[in-house]
Amino acid sequence: MRDSQTVNVPPKSPVAGGPPAISAPIMRLQTGTHHDPFEVLGVHAQADGTTVVRVFMPQAEAVEVAGGRMARVAGTDCFERVLAAGSALDAHPVLKWQDKRAGDWHQDRSPYTFAAQIGEVDLHLFGEGRHFQIWNVLGAQLRTIDGIAGCLFSVWAPAAQRVSVVGDFNDWDGRRHPMRCRGGSGVWELFVPGLGAGAAYKFEILGSHGQLAKKTDPYARQMFLRPETTSRVVGASAHAWGDGNWLAARAHFDWQHCPVSIYELHAGSWRRHDDGSFYRWDELAAELIPYVRDLGYTHIELLPVAEHPLDASWGYQISGYYAPTARFGSPDDFRAFVDACHQAGIGVLLDWVPAHFPKDDWALARFTGEAVYEHEDPRRGEHQDWGTLIFNYGRNEIR
Repeated sequence: MRDSQTVNVPPKSPVAGGPPAISAPIMRLQTGTHHDPFEVLGVHAQADGTTVVRVFMPQAEAVEVAGGRMARVAGTDCFERVLAAGSALDAHPVLKWQDKRAGDWHQDRSPYTFAAQIGEVDLHLFGEGRHFQIWNVLGAQLRTIDGIAGCLFSVWAPAAQRVSVVGDFNDWDGRRHPMRCRGGSGVWELFVPGLGAGAAYKFEILGSHGQLAKKTDPYARQMFLRPETTSRVVGASAHAWGDGNWLAARAHFDWQHCPVSIYELHAGSWRRHDDGSFYRWDELAAELIPYVRDLGYTHIELLPVAEHPLDASWGYQISGYYAPTARFGSPDDFRAFVDACHQAGIGVLLDWVPAHFPKDDWALARFTGEAVYEHEDPRRGEHQDWGTLIFNYGRNEIR
């Protein structure tokens, strides 16, 4: 959404032979308050046939593009270069830049030359509460766009002034990768070229009243081990499933006439090592599967294994619904555990609770500085006895 208290002036054309002219949109980039970075950054054709290439790089001493030096916009960390009419330029030109601290040179591509990636149908279904595979759209998705590999980040943050993706790759500076707002959907997105699996990230959100917060990704599929609260980009799974026979049998299982016996357990306390540390998924499989088979159980039911902040809990106060907790291993380690159970003839049930979530200020609570996932009214939005927040299922995007 636009900042109603700031006049949004179109960028001025640079004066030939002189320093680039400063403008209100560039100053808003500098101060981290611009709602639409694509208005300023990237490649822009001008009415006179020239092309302006503009980047924002507070980490850079100097920047080059298309074989020439870019000029710093006075008083800012923006650099731009005007190319004459007819100049050859890649759709996603390579930027070469010199680190102002170390002095060494690097190269990158700008995120602001890529078109919007999330389809209108996805946004429409999400807004109606009918997108049943939204985890394949929002969050961090590794993609190759126009032959360039990178990561597409997206998050739902309605009524925010500005949303950025931050991480080690940009020194956690929210000014460097502000995202594109997809209109009234409340979804923000940005494709960051060159970023791969394992990268740490969060979303920095400037709320409608100027509140600034760094939040974990609600759709993250992996988190770093607590006490870290950082999301992690996940690559394609390397696990090769071997449970085809079990799945085929399940499709024909006569559950109304065959016995079912379920062993419920909490993976974090069923057994631990002598030093109190948790079993990893492979260690749990080695001891749990023979145990439940010997007792004649057909299934195990795991208390919540989604990411949660408190070791002392049973996992019901979830902070990352799509991420298996890092306490017991990686997502592939969890896949291997389920696979081993299936191959041993044991079904796996997962417990989860959509009734409430914790108040931790780095997670879902007051996501944009205001109530988003919870009810604004504390009489409806909080379990007073438990000290947790209640989902606002009146919003389609929450449902």
